[in-house]
Amino acid sequence: MTPDGRSKSPLALSPELREAVRRIARTDHLLVAMDFDGTMAPIVGHADDARPLPRAATAFAGLAVLPRTTTALISGRALASLRAVASPPVDSLLIGSHGAEAWLGPGSTGLTLDEEQKALLAEVRAILAEIVEEAPGTMLEDKPAGVVLHTRLAADDVAEDAVAAARSLLQDRKGVFLKDGKRVLETSVVNASKGEGVTFLRQITGATAVLFAGDDTTDEDALARLEPGDVGVKVGLDFTQAQYRVEAPVHVAELLEALLQERSVAVAEEDPQAAPS
Repeated sequence: MTPDGRSKSPLALSPELREAVRRIARTDHLLVAMDFDGTMAPIVGHADDARPLPRAATAFAGLAVLPRTTTALISGRALASLRAVASPPVDSLLIGSHGAEAWLGPGSTGLTLDEEQKALLAEVRAILAEIVEEAPGTMLEDKPAGVVLHTRLAADDVAEDAVAAARSLLQDRKGVFLKDGKRVLETSVVNASKGEGVTFLRQITGATAVLFAGDDTTDEDALARLEPGDVGVKVGLDFTQAQYRVEAPVHVAELLEALLQERSVAVAEEDPQAAPS
């Protein structure tokens, strides 16, 4: 890969995906909703080290300032973590913790747990902490409504045993919700999903079409909520219900650049004075 994030042998977006980009760019109000890790940014060993590819961040920021265009990040990360690593455009909306947290601009209220949820979350963390003590290479990440068991740095057999142990202890516990991800097990005391996040953003923005891209199994919830006329893109080679696929974050950057170009043209045709110079 070259320093600017381009692959040495770049794979062009498929003709079908390029046509879908041209079509959706002409919708009245476009919502561009992106997963972050593995989509805008390459997967890394330590979550705090993740950063968006420069080309992806630049194109995303360009879309954020276009008329009748809303950008959003929908992530499993807590909002504080997402802001720290993504440095999103000021006008972008944020959905964190798989839909449990939302930032819709100044004045947005944070997530508040009741006393029962707080006690349950403490119990969940204690259980997972015991597992981590016995599973080298695993670690915990605290979120406002849950705890994540990370196994990316653990040996495969250790990771499998740790996740199996966590599932056996937590899957039948009332009020605890589990989600599988890539080398992570997400636990939460709030039942939410990225699919609910997409639906919520569509409603509050009045979007007439949505483009969503994501790489993880949890992103399938969002892809399942897309409607006719939307564009769903899977990043990677895993099974998906998305209509389109790209191989890696570098191709997401190409996708966003293509969308920015097409959307800029569409906006200029509708209102030449509104388009950025």
